[in-house]
Amino acid sequence: MGVPVRQETSVDQQLTRTGRARVGRVAVVAHTGKTVGGGLDELRRLIAAEEVDELLWYEVPKSRKAPAKVRRALAQQPDLLVVWGGDGMVQRCADVLARSGAAGSGVPVAVIPAGTANLFATNLGIPHDVGDAVQVALRGARRSIDLGRFNGEHFAVMAGVGFDADMIAEADGTMKGRLGRLAYIWTGARRVAGAEAVPTRIKLDGTVWFEGAATCVLVGNVPKVFGSVEVFDDATPDDGWLDVGVSTAQGIAEWAGSLAAVGTGPSDRSPHVRTARAKRISVRLGRPLRYELDGGARSETSKVKAKVVPGALTVCVPRDVI
Repeated sequence: MGVPVRQETSVDQQLTRTGRARVGRVAVVAHTGKTVGGGLDELRRLIAAEEVDELLWYEVPKSRKAPAKVRRALAQQPDLLVVWGGDGMVQRCADVLARSGAAGSGVPVAVIPAGTANLFATNLGIPHDVGDAVQVALRGARRSIDLGRFNGEHFAVMAGVGFDADMIAEADGTMKGRLGRLAYIWTGARRVAGAEAVPTRIKLDGTVWFEGAATCVLVGNVPKVFGSVEVFDDATPDDGWLDVGVSTAQGIAEWAGSLAAVGTGPSDRSPHVRTARAKRISVRLGRPLRYELDGGARSETSKVKAKVVPGALTVCVPRDVI
């Protein structure tokens, strides 16, 4: 008889005697300020009940502290990285993964949505129930998706400059913790009347596409960037493109009309909204404005450079939505 040859198998094929798929080393990076279901105790219990060889556990009080923990986790060469938190937490972790090249090395990311908006999870069909999300993490499909790179930092859902960034900055902190998603509605209503249009010049793939006064510029990687509203109608996170939108709306009446048009049909139905697609986007502003990445406020800038990074992240998703 010949010597048996060991055949390498995928995670889905490595079955234990219980009949369950075995996952080797799982690293969890969790935002302790976010909660859903039974919280982090439930997450630990659910993972420990599975066929996991080793569980590495890292907690952070704020999403901006996550990158250091993700780098520590990656040094342990995990088979799976589980991220507990909202879109800001996902963005911080995805940025580290993209910079490290971890997507290409086969480290998939599983998201347990525990934030305010959870737009990343919603767009990919990841369930908001902790138990269901854990099952997707351990037994779901693996999907390679694009990321955007905006002024040197990666994002998964959207980036924006102008009105939306000001709204997010005002909602951050105690107001968002107290009101949740209502904080965005409250700050949006407060700011919409005074949203100032500034001279804006936008180039798409090297060609001038827009030149005029604008109140907001959005760059999206997925269709839904505000709750359940599809701002970028045909966007998918693995098409190799970024979608860009610019708003010229000023005052309550124009903003209300624009939002109503976007919410009930194609986004370009509004005379105050233009959309397009590109691989590279550059924006010059007449004066510095605040910008945001996946709901996280950043500093002011008068210049923006964005580009798509194809296949930058491998994500665990439900098998029926891949």
